[in-house]
Amino acid sequence: MDMMYEVMFFILGTVMGSFFHVVATRLSNDESIISPGSHCPKCNHYLKWYENIPIFSYLFLKGRCRNCHSKIPLSYLVVEIVTGLLYAAIYHSFKFSFELGIALVFVSALITVIVSDIEYMIILDEVLIFSTLVLALMYLFGKGIDVLAYHIYSGVGAFLSMYAIKWLGDKAFHKESLGGGDIKLMFLFGMVLGLPMAIVTIFLATFIAFPVALLILFSDKENIIPFGPFLSMAAILVMVSKLGLDDVLTFLVK
Repeated sequence: MDMMYEVMFFILGTVMGSFFHVVATRLSNDESIISPGSHCPKCNHYLKWYENIPIFSYLFLKGRCRNCHSKIPLSYLVVEIVTGLLYAAIYHSFKFSFELGIALVFVSALITVIVSDIEYMIILDEVLIFSTLVLALMYLFGKGIDVLAYHIYSGVGAFLSMYAIKWLGDKAFHKESLGGGDIKLMFLFGMVLGLPMAIVTIFLATFIAFPVALLILFSDKENIIPFGPFLSMAAILVMVSKLGLDDVLTFLVK
């Protein structure tokens, strides 16, 4: 039975992953996510239903528009597969529970953040605000006002911690060390993961980003590395694995 549910969540994830990619792309370009419908950005060919099936349509069309044969970004396929796998993993970790809903909203927001920050160097306020409001309502009606207040306090603490890191970084490097979106993203982390684990994600994200930073450093390219995707990957890892502060402390003292 669990296997069946995991497959169902994988399928749901592929559908939602396709949607999140559209949301990230359109909002980053100040376009409506409602109208027009799914279409090729090169020739404006409106997609038929069979051209809009996650994963299969990309493979069937060989990664090209059926009308003008322009390339469809590989990121669509990657996001669909990754989101499907994450949705299945989230179900595997939380089963049908309150935490399952929280994790799905949280990871969905972060998938959108990863796409927009990698492709457009933007962490969308609309995504952060919407997901924060949804999570706040879930905590309020699912756990009560006291639990909601705790999560908001944790979010504020994570936000202020990241702001302090940015201030120190700006002073040390004499230039902007972190974007405003990274700081606002930390409120969401604190709200869902709690203040201690939100801070852990900063160090984990730095560890994940380090090889990429070295690669760019030795390539003599002056590329700016968006930190939001690494923060998001670290937060997703913490959420899906249900990593807690006790686990981190145990690992450190060994």
